[in-house]
Amino acid sequence: MNFKSSEICQFFFMADLLTISEVSRRSGVAASALRFYEERHLIESERAGSGHRRYPRAVLRRIAFIVFAQRMGLTLQEVAVELAKLPANRVPERADWAKLSSSWTKRIDERIAELERLRAGLTRCIGCGCLSLRDCQFANPGDRASRLGPGPRYWIGEKRTAD
Repeated sequence: MNFKSSEICQFFFMADLLTISEVSRRSGVAASALRFYEERHLIESERAGSGHRRYPRAVLRRIAFIVFAQRMGLTLQEVAVELAKLPANRVPERADWAKLSSSWTKRIDERIAELERLRAGLTRCIGCGCLSLRDCQFANPGDRASRLGPGPRYWIGEKRTAD
């Protein structure tokens, strides 16, 4: 066999690319979600001569980041903003990922505090059955909580200052 060097390079380059089913299997993310991420420019693929998507192996890290960020509560728009901070000219390294995640500590602490308030509410209010309007976290005579803003203000970290 007589191969040109460009054909050999292309063979090795294509061998390092993964099909959408391989990426789906390795990442645990459905192929439909991968196509959705690609439409949102969160990940990129290359097209083979047949038109099939081929992904570089580094996409697995980006997908892991997307899944983790979503579990943290980030929207896909927020994920896109974070991913845009990564270097475009090379595969992101550990330091790049660490830089992105360092700003999440506050967000994690806020989520932990929110979950602790919810847990306390389950045992203190829902579980007690006291029906005391004076002490009940759900009581809102005269719609005082509306001064604090929309939604369940007593449950999303606001102090009861509307009393």
